[in-house]
Amino acid sequence: MSEHYDIIIVGTGAGGGTLAHRLAPSGKKILVLERGEFLPREKANWDAVEVFQKERYHTDEIWQDKDRRVLHPGTGYNVGGNTKVYGGALFRLRERDFEQITHHGGISPEWPLKYRDFEPYYDQAEQLYQVHGQQGLDPTEPARKADYTFPPISHEPRIQDIHYRLADKGLNPFYLPLAIRLNEVNQLMSDCIRCNTCDGFPCMVKGKSDSDITCIQPAMNADNLTLLTGAMVRRLKTSASGKEVTGVEVEIEGELETFSANIVVVACGAINSAVLLLRSQTDQHPNGLANGSDQVGRNFMKHQNGAIVGISRKPNPSVFQKTLAINDYYWGEEGFDYPMGHVQLLGKVNKDMMVLDAPKLSPGMALDEAAKHSVDWWLTAEDLPEATNRVRLQDDKITLEYTDNNTEAFNRLSNRWTHVLKSIECGDTIMPCSLYFRKRIPLQGVAHQVGTCRFGTDPKTSVLDLNCRAHEVDNLYVVDGSFFPSSGAVNPSLTIMANAMRVGDHLLKKL
Repeated sequence: MSEHYDIIIVGTGAGGGTLAHRLAPSGKKILVLERGEFLPREKANWDAVEVFQKERYHTDEIWQDKDRRVLHPGTGYNVGGNTKVYGGALFRLRERDFEQITHHGGISPEWPLKYRDFEPYYDQAEQLYQVHGQQGLDPTEPARKADYTFPPISHEPRIQDIHYRLADKGLNPFYLPLAIRLNEVNQLMSDCIRCNTCDGFPCMVKGKSDSDITCIQPAMNADNLTLLTGAMVRRLKTSASGKEVTGVEVEIEGELETFSANIVVVACGAINSAVLLLRSQTDQHPNGLANGSDQVGRNFMKHQNGAIVGISRKPNPSVFQKTLAINDYYWGEEGFDYPMGHVQLLGKVNKDMMVLDAPKLSPGMALDEAAKHSVDWWLTAEDLPEATNRVRLQDDKITLEYTDNNTEAFNRLSNRWTHVLKSIECGDTIMPCSLYFRKRIPLQGVAHQVGTCRFGTDPKTSVLDLNCRAHEVDNLYVVDGSFFPSSGAVNPSLTIMANAMRVGDHLLKKL
């Protein structure tokens, strides 16, 4: 048994990194374990072939689906987790997202806590991650006590033109809330350079407010916090009663070492946190640690996500394109009284990114011209919690038993948005003036993973209590997206960050 700590945090992503930052000033002895290393700053950070075609920063693990077909997951293991490559769009869940909602495909359940419980932590998370936005433009935005601290990121001319055209159609475009370290008034005080390699790329110049730059590196200045990288947690050991985690078994450079702490927090991402608990079964926990409810790994959600690449006759010289969003169809539309979802711009694509999904436009010169005329969109619809959609271990291999649901909402949103784009690009002309390529993100695209250890008040139907402590293990907490009872239709990162702060305040009272 190695050194004893007040608290051990497993993982450095949106949940674990934010929690480490919250607890570091406490003076308590903290160990942070990360299976990956610091993501290198290198030219390949900005190389679309390396990042998208070769998946340089994704794991080489092989998972499988319910039919045991091979999955190459779109996830990476580095300090900062998947925030190293996220687009930085940080949304609050809508107030109604915390209530029971009837969807075309089923029911989104009520949360045991409400928006008001998260609101002060949303404020603090937006401040910490330097989220730029503007209050009062999004018709679905939840109540706020004050506007964003950081002003919105301005549109480039082509995007500003689209903004005006959408507004002329009676829609409500708004500035996308973005977590980037940008000062448009004084570039000398800005890390971000408004490049075209932000969304999906690591940031070479530290301009993205990810968990590594924003939380872990500042927290490491505290003498009481130790970060171990290359530290793969294999299992959690428990006392004879099964009521307490007594050891965290870690593989470091091929050797096993065990650390202990008064409190252990798991924040490996919703999939790998469930896997760690399932792998830590004991006589007292034969179905996996803290899994007497048989809910660990169940209700896996990852959103119905997709992209629309619109190619028009009008060139699009935008460099930093990802500045605009639309929520007019979040709760549905006339003739469809069910939620549909969220639309936002993607980062600007180039020919090396387009080749993956638009091979018919080859050879390269035609593809390059298409990219110069494209405007690129990201669509998100809610998928619903299903007990049969679950994370499992089969032959020690991660298995995602997942069947799509609520697909009518996504399909309707995709069709509606294509129609809107055609109307603003072509007007009333009957001649085609644009092309649209649409793609749904397949199962291995798990960037929005949530729901595998839901929180609640009933130990029979949930894994965690309202403070995200395991019902069955007194000193075990989970602070990534695992705790979500439903997914909403916006990126879950800000809610994960806000919840980590909320749980952090609870832990500070216990430590």
